[in-house]
Amino acid sequence: MDELDFTDDINALRSTFADIRAVVGVEKLEAEIAELSEQAGAPDLWDDTDKAQKVTSALSHRQAELAKIVSISSRLDDLEIMVQLANEESDDSAAADARAELTSIQKLLGELEVQTLLNGEWDAHPAVITIRAGAGGVDAADFAEMLQRMYLRWAEKHKYNVTIMDTSYAEEAGIKSSTFEIDAPYAFGTLSVEAGTHRLVRMSPFGAAGKRQTSFAAVEVIPLIEEAGAIEVPDSDIRVDVFRSSGPGGQSVNTTDSAVRLTHLPTGLVVSMQNEKSQIQNRAAAMRVLQSRLLILQREQEAAAKKEFAGNITASWGDQMRSYVLAPYQMVKDLRTEYEEGNPSKVFDGDLDGFINAGIKWRKRDTED
Repeated sequence: MDELDFTDDINALRSTFADIRAVVGVEKLEAEIAELSEQAGAPDLWDDTDKAQKVTSALSHRQAELAKIVSISSRLDDLEIMVQLANEESDDSAAADARAELTSIQKLLGELEVQTLLNGEWDAHPAVITIRAGAGGVDAADFAEMLQRMYLRWAEKHKYNVTIMDTSYAEEAGIKSSTFEIDAPYAFGTLSVEAGTHRLVRMSPFGAAGKRQTSFAAVEVIPLIEEAGAIEVPDSDIRVDVFRSSGPGGQSVNTTDSAVRLTHLPTGLVVSMQNEKSQIQNRAAAMRVLQSRLLILQREQEAAAKKEFAGNITASWGDQMRSYVLAPYQMVKDLRTEYEEGNPSKVFDGDLDGFINAGIKWRKRDTED
């Protein structure tokens, strides 16, 4: 076999890794873990369930982030040994393992490097994603459900915690809307580039045979903000509607009126929740999301915040940010970054990292211009 020489590659990775460690601040991360560990060990921690969940979740996130960084250092050392052994023994199998490990480390460092660009005020917070069917009738409702599955599969691949808060099913197929939370480090900063109008072009399984159908869905991404609890919302500003949770086709999945819809009368914001079993729990969850949205409006001014975080999305012609084309050819293309993939099935199965990383870099360049 030809001798492997990854010297330049490994040196470049070590240089990139050093920059990432400096930006992330490993010492600060370790100090945060120590402080959170102390809080998590307090005997009265679970006297306040909400606080306990926040502490343990934050600790888990910080530990995972540190473990990822620590593992890279040892993997780079191990890679050098793998290359040395492969060359000494002229082992093609060992050489293939070394190449695969190099590619894996390059990908991981690339992801961490992109994360260092996430320095916005709310980037580190969990994300609440709302998907709404737009123009296109039944195809749009079906497309909205395809997007929901895409983001849930992406979160599953990354082992991120997901809570589906509310789903409104369409009559014939698909969904009218869905709201779910992804609780992971930098979930909002990462997924905020997914906000906008998504377009699907395909041979419709619902319409006349042989005709292409174009449909749209809107994706809204907001941060879930802990300090939103400081936002006081008078009862007189809210209309509360309760109803039964429902499943596909309108079938009831709950025999009690436990689902809750909050309407903030001054702004018209509407939040529905049906994930929890009790009306009290659903109302508390809905209020948390509503307060996050109101905090954004308060901070950025209503019109500017809606445009920045919700994208001022109309889910129709002329403002799409990504196209998913299944006919007459196969292509998914982001119209802002020009990033594209020729296998839509992989994308719909949660292979989104390429689009997300390209979007984060594009946004960074756009703000610097």
